[in-house]
This record gives sequence, C-alpha cells and structure tokens, in this order.
Amino acid sequence: MFSMEAFKKPFFATIFVLFVVVCDVSLATIEKTTENRKSTYIVHVAKSEMPASLNHHSVWHKSIMKSISNSAEMLYTYDNAIHGFSTRLTPEEARLLKNQTGILKVLPEKIYKPLTTRTPHFLGLDKIADMFPESNMGYDTIIGLLDTGVWPESKSFDDAGMGPIPSSWRGKCESGDNFTASNCNKKLIGARFFLKGYEATNGPLNETNQSRSPRDVDGHGTHTASTAAGSAVEGASLFGYASGTARGMASRARVAVYKVCWEDKCAASDILAAMDTAISDNVHVISASLGGGAVDYDEENLAIGAFAAMEKGIIVSTAAGNDGPSHFSLQNVAPWMITVGAGTLDRDFPAYVKLGNGQNYSGVSIYDGNSFPKNSYSFIYAGNASAKLGAKVCETDSLDPEKVKGKIVLCDRGDNSRVEKGLVVKLAGGVGMVLANAESDGEELVADAHVLPAAAVGFKAGKAIKMYLSSARKPTTATLVFHGTMVEILKPDFIAPGVNILAAFTKLAGPTNLAQDDRRVDFNIISGTSMSCPHASGVAALIKSVYPNWSPAAVRSALMTTAYTTYSNGQKLLDSATHGPSTPFEVGAGHVNPVAALNPGLVYDLTADDYLNFLCALNYTPERIEAVARRKYKCLAHEQYSVTDLNYPSFGVVFKPTAGGYGETTVKHRRTLTNVGAEGTYKVSFSLDIPSVKITVEPNVLSFNKNEKKSFTVTFTTSDSPPPSNFSFGRLEWSNGKNVVGSPISIAWGSGRD
Repeated sequence: MFSMEAFKKPFFATIFVLFVVVCDVSLATIEKTTENRKSTYIVHVAKSEMPASLNHHSVWHKSIMKSISNSAEMLYTYDNAIHGFSTRLTPEEARLLKNQTGILKVLPEKIYKPLTTRTPHFLGLDKIADMFPESNMGYDTIIGLLDTGVWPESKSFDDAGMGPIPSSWRGKCESGDNFTASNCNKKLIGARFFLKGYEATNGPLNETNQSRSPRDVDGHGTHTASTAAGSAVEGASLFGYASGTARGMASRARVAVYKVCWEDKCAASDILAAMDTAISDNVHVISASLGGGAVDYDEENLAIGAFAAMEKGIIVSTAAGNDGPSHFSLQNVAPWMITVGAGTLDRDFPAYVKLGNGQNYSGVSIYDGNSFPKNSYSFIYAGNASAKLGAKVCETDSLDPEKVKGKIVLCDRGDNSRVEKGLVVKLAGGVGMVLANAESDGEELVADAHVLPAAAVGFKAGKAIKMYLSSARKPTTATLVFHGTMVEILKPDFIAPGVNILAAFTKLAGPTNLAQDDRRVDFNIISGTSMSCPHASGVAALIKSVYPNWSPAAVRSALMTTAYTTYSNGQKLLDSATHGPSTPFEVGAGHVNPVAALNPGLVYDLTADDYLNFLCALNYTPERIEAVARRKYKCLAHEQYSVTDLNYPSFGVVFKPTAGGYGETTVKHRRTLTNVGAEGTYKVSFSLDIPSVKITVEPNVLSFNKNEKKSFTVTFTTSDSPPPSNFSFGRLEWSNGKNVVGSPISIAWGSGRD
C-alpha cells in the first residue's frame, strides 16, 4: 500500500541535503569571487634595488607586476612624490607582491574628502605692500592646489597687470570637457586633472554631472584657489553679505590647479600623481584642503608625498580636519607639513530666534530677511513632526508635511548635511528652520546659504528652545530676525580664518551644492579647515616671495612663533565651541599674523635628516624610513635619539608614570634658533597654568650675530600628581624688545589622552 508518510520522510531529507549542498557551493562561489576581486594598491619600491640592466624605473615596475600577474593594469608610475606605482590587484596578488625584492610597502587605496572679502584687511595684508614692497603680494610665486578643479571664468583669476609666466614653470593647461588651454592665462598658469584612481574604484565617471577636465563642478576648488591667490575683485558678496573687495592672501601669486576630487571623493593614487606632477612642474607651495584620518607616517601617502616636496623646498599646507571640538581629532599631522585649523573672523552674520514667550536667542544666518515677514509663525520641534525615523535631524522624507506646513521647524545637527536639513524642511512645507547644535558641536556657529530662511544656534540655546517647545501650554510660536553682516569680536578656534569665508565659486552648482538648488553665484560663503588651509598657503607664498631661500620649516616657524594668542585687550583667545579660554589644543601656536611673520627675528629650522632622526626616535625600521624618505637612512646604534629633540616651534611634554607613581619626573627639550634678523640679544620668559611643574631654560639669554645659530635646553620637572584633566598649558617666549618669538607648551601626564 502506498504511504505518503513513507514518501515524505526521504523527500524532505533530500531537500535538506540539496539545500546544504547548494549553500556550500554559494558560499564557496562568494569566497572565490571575493578572492578574485581586484582593488587599487599603491606600491612603494626601493629604487636602489632596481636592477642595473634596466634603464628606467617604469620598466622595472612593469616587470615587478608581470612577476605576480599577467592581467594587472598600471594606473600611475611615480618618481617624485614616492618611488613606486599604483595598480589593480587581487588580495592574493597583493600578498605575493609584498614578498618581492625591492618592495617597501603595498598600501590599499585610500579615499580622502575635501575638508574672503574681509580676511585680507583683518589679517593686515593691506599693510604688507608698504612694509615689504619686495613681496609684491607673492608675485611669481606659484601655488599648486589639490582640489575639485577651477572655474576659470571667475574674475578672481583675471590676469590684468600680470607679467610673463615665470621661466621656472614646467606645467601646462590640459584640455578636456568644456575646458581648453585658452582657459588658462598669466594668473591661472596651469590646470590638470587626475581620475584613474577614482574610476578604478568607482567605475566610469558620471559625465552628466561631472566634467572630465580641470573644470570645477563643485565649487570647493575654486573657493580655495581664490582664497589663496585670487586677484582683487570689487563688489564681491553673497546675496549682499560680506560685501567688499575680495582678494586672495597672495593676490599676485600664480595659480596651478590639480583636480583630484570627483563627487566628494579624492583617491590617494590620484593625489600622489598630482603631487608627483606638481613637484615636477616647479610649484613653490602645495595647498591640500583634504583629509582622510591620521595614520602612521609611513602608511600615509599624502605625508610621504609631502616629505618629497619638502626636500625640494616646496611648502606643503594641509587642513587639520573638521572633526573637532574633541581632542585628538586632527588629520595631516606629519611634522614636515603645515597643519592648519579653522578660526573665525571679526565678522559675523547675526540673527536671533524670538520665541512666543518673549525670549530671544542669538544665532547666525546668511539671509537678509527682506522677504521674510516679521510676524510670528507656529514653531515645532522636528522630532514631534516625524513621518519616519530620522526626523529629529531632519533626514530626507522624515517630516510629516501636515505637521510642518507653514511652520518654523527646529532641527538637530548630525547625520546629514546642514543645508540638506533646510531643503527637507522646505520640501515638507516649512517656512523657516532653526538649526540647533549637538552637545559635541558646543557653541561654535556656522552660517550656511540655506534654501529657506534659517538660523543656527548653539547647544545651550537649542536646549532652551526645545524646553520651551516641550513645556509651553499654548501653541508655540517664533520668528527669525536677521541683521546682515556686522563686524564683531574675533573668536577663533585655531590658527587661520576658516569660518564663514567668502571666495569665488563655480557656476555649475548652487551655493548649497544641493541638486535642487538652482541659484547661481559668483562668490560663496563656506566654512571649515578647507578654507583655513589656503589662507595659510597664500601667506606662506608671501613669505616665500620675500625670503625665497627659506626652507619650508623656516616659513612654518615664522607663521607659528609670531601668531597671537590674546585679543587686543590682553584676554586669551576664546574657544568658540565652549566660549572658554582657548588652549594650544584649540589654537595651536595662536592665530596667524602675516605682517609679523614677515619679520620673525628668529626661526626654528629643520632639514630632512632632522625629520629622519625623529623617525629613528620613534623606532622606525630602516624599511619604514625608506618608505617615507625614498632613500636608505641608517639610525646609528650609538646615537640616543629623542622625539623631544625635534627642532619644532612648540613643546609637547609628556610625564610618564613609573612603577611607584609619578614621583619626580624630568623631561628635557633641546632646540636651536637661527637669527634671520638684525644682530641682537634675546631673553627668555615663560608661563604655565600649573605651579607644580618647574621650568628652567639654559642659557636664558642668547646673543646673535646675523644668520647665527644658538641652541638652548628647556627642562620640565614635576613631583606632584597630575591635575584632574591630565593636561596643563603654557607659553615660552624669546624677545629682544622688538621681536617676540613665541611657542606654545602642552603638558600631559601618562599617555596624554584622557
């Protein structure tokens, strides 16, 4: 008799076995696919290992690749920024390559991101032409910018009055989509683009919204280039804000653009190719407003490329990143680069939020208020108007139009961009937005060109406004009151202007960079260390034009030791995130002072070998040092290397605990000063915010002849327990009665991290 049960049992067993077998095959296929998937790698080679029978490094590179793969494609070969090449390999091929003779490093591709009118007056640049006529505002100094390209039609790149292109220039103007060599001139003397690395990782460029050429479709590159070296443009503003004459820091310098960023992605292989080319082109300054996280120096391609540029006398200025205000959030920290953070100007864009209970809360806005009625509107917290998750931070489609229409909406910062939140409110029917800082943002305010009336407020104000919205018994209302541009007190966080900076912009994007923003402007106001970096680059170009033989380290020293740390009333610069006194963690050496930097008196100079001795002190192996230096360098066994001996214009002191606690602990720093001014005698002074640490300086008086070098030792001693914060700060200054050569001091107990 036929039994269904007898049939079902083996049938289900068979299905189970087949399911397991199919799963095993699928997993094996996935694993095999992953193993065969190619990625981009940057390969650092020891050039000294190249066989004598080969006549060029590119031939050697190809033979290396062929030894591990017949299908590997070469993206770039490098000979200036690094010795090596970039290629596409499977993980197994990359492992095999690491074992080949002459291979120092095989690093995976890394993606970086791109991180004014009143600034020249604010920084005193209008005085430089009279005080240092030889600077000629950077004339014939060439600044190379690694960014999103350039909008060449901007008046900021007008070459009226510029002389012939410097004979030292070896670069060119490359043609491409909507860009020809005729777009360059005696101001914009070079324009190139690099995207092999981007396309290898992301696929073919989307040419419906990107230009396969040096042309800037984003605006970031145009903004940074004009900030560094833009020609003077009268009547510049954004919707009437920050109106005046816009000019770059070195307004007579030449501009060379290297487009390495596409759709907010900048591939390390493309960046290295651009640096390699910029070095060959003979630029004087490389400005890179890019960031990708801090890693060891020999693992960071941007730092390695910067070392090569430094050896050629090229100043490399980079952005510190925008991940503050938390400590230890910096990027681009190699000591041979200039690392620039963002400060504010003595200009603000004030607005205030007027609540229905009569309370006013100050904020900032780029909106003139002409089309915004003075009457109150219903006011709602975005978290109480949710259509789905993400409403508190006003994510796309997260707001319920029925609850938002005709109202002002309070959105929290975080997750998506600030300007995107405004668009979300507008699309949901809101008439205005209040953007509240998160606790991690503190009280630092950034003005944006939102697509609707909006005001940004600090964390404390946002908290108070939310309390009003949650506790009010009757319907809540508010209005936004806008004042336009006002000149107020400076509150910088770091060492160069980077907040609310007006500079030239592309005509292929709106000021918010949102696809829905169809406004077009000649100038835009943007914030971030991406903006502070070109300020420093331009000022460095000015110094280089006056002192062409100065090393990059001497230029950086001049910028650091002349920076100011107090306002004109003697009060410390404020940390705009906390509104408390700043420390070297926020301002570094202080706020850049270009006029003083052109006459620093003394400088802390450094050579390439000094940096390599620093790597010896960090216990780098010969192979790791060669990856950075592109040459062999031996750390001597009998030499006692110390990181505290690096001749840097600041003092980072770490008291390390012993087995029995801290006890009496001593740290010594040795430094050498070079006189770049007149003969004279300098006396030392110092201050610390903690009495338990004692400082001695030997000698405490230094007398200099012209161009003479003198060394000194600073000894820091403590016998007490560390303070609750584990940190302390101070300052050391050498002065001859005219010049003040200042250095910040930071002291940490233990690891230096809380």
